[in-house]
Amino acid sequence: MMSIERLGVGPRMSRIVIHNDTLYLCGQTAKSGGTVTEQTREVLANIDAALAEAGSDKSRILSVTIYLTNMADFADINQVWDDWVAPGAPPARATVEARLARPPLAIEMTVIAAR
Repeated sequence: MMSIERLGVGPRMSRIVIHNDTLYLCGQTAKSGGTVTEQTREVLANIDAALAEAGSDKSRILSVTIYLTNMADFADINQVWDDWVAPGAPPARATVEARLARPPLAIEMTVIAAR
């Protein structure tokens, strides 16, 4: 039987959904503004914390989708990403330019990982 567990359940979404041993993280954003580099660091720290809460870590990430408000920031976020990603375990990844829910946000990431 397949199980579904939800962590951080709110009225609109769950922060983490676990289906069998696959984790789905809601969109991770920075709490405040700042440069895209600062926001990227905060988002990646949020991802680390959410994965740990669900019994996983960044070496088990399967896929990441990155949403940027300005594709000109691609090189800046990649510098932070390259220092963060688990050596020898880069996930599948897509990056798209998009408007985000709140104007000060420059980046949002969604993650699928194994437990």
